[in-house]
Amino acid sequence: MRRALALAVTLIGVVALAGPAAGERTAPEKWPTTVFSTVGKPGFPAYVHVAPNGRVYAATYTNPAGDTMASRVLGWTASGTLLRSWTVPGQDLGAPHGVQVATSDARGRLVLLEKSRAQVLTLNPRTGRFKVQATLPDLPGAGHPIPNYAAWGPGGKLYLTDYGQGVIWRIPAKGGEPTPWFRSEALEGAGFGTTGIVYERSRRSFLISQQTTGNPLDLLRGHLYRLPVVAGGAPGEIATVWTSGPLDLPDGFGVAQSGNVYVALLGTNRLVRLGPDGKVRATFPPGPVLGANGSAIPFDSPSNATFLGTRVLVANQSAILGTASHHAILAVEVGEPGARVFIPRRARLR
Repeated sequence: MRRALALAVTLIGVVALAGPAAGERTAPEKWPTTVFSTVGKPGFPAYVHVAPNGRVYAATYTNPAGDTMASRVLGWTASGTLLRSWTVPGQDLGAPHGVQVATSDARGRLVLLEKSRAQVLTLNPRTGRFKVQATLPDLPGAGHPIPNYAAWGPGGKLYLTDYGQGVIWRIPAKGGEPTPWFRSEALEGAGFGTTGIVYERSRRSFLISQQTTGNPLDLLRGHLYRLPVVAGGAPGEIATVWTSGPLDLPDGFGVAQSGNVYVALLGTNRLVRLGPDGKVRATFPPGPVLGANGSAIPFDSPSNATFLGTRVLVANQSAILGTASHHAILAVEVGEPGARVFIPRRARLR
């Protein structure tokens, strides 16, 4: 979800020329879209998390132009009424900073991923207490760690994507030091790295989205991968489920009960619906870049697709243009319910 500013101008100029994603359906698809809530300063909302109790949470991310405002975590009712917000302590405000509300644990605490210090935190929304749970280390020969998305896996272990280092981290059940669980050239991004992760309990595997790879023959296309968990909890062989168009920059995604996958395309300001087989069933809106979704606020760097009933909630980040009036959570009616997010009983950190 994190953009390299040096590529921003290239992105805006080239993306209009990008071809359709492989197998893309050309018939227009209409998904009624409304504004769930606007997001005030510092803006740049990240991934939207819907907790098991129906409350909706999101946090604010990095202003590409730079700022010294601490990130905020915001909480809404399921109808979009803002309940309260919390200011995140301990950030390095002189560095690029931001927070993602990645998931909940079995105790109802929010699991937060903080960029400036590469930390995993928890926030108790009842008491307002923050706690640092882990810090991702620098790996030899890799970039700086950027915790991006997280999902609970088998045995109550927490798995994290790293936007900067091309690795999936694992934190033991009940907390502890993160260890590299899976490393691959497939996760090495060309400036845009690994993003979403969702555990598929029925398949005992993870779906993982990748904005680009380091392979120049990929032409800055993104991917949706499937990575099984095999005997002993080890990673299996990674496989490509779907390949995007050039500079689509797939970000966060949500999985429906039907097995359809809804992926936010941050680079071309669209959502794509993939069938369980990875084939494109629909895109919305059909044309790239403009983000004309029929609501008062167009898609502008849509960064996720999280189910709330039969709607998906999309954090409109405006990561490149930085248009404050576009900082919002949008609700897109897709006409089918989402699959239950896996949060096991042992899902808890220290």
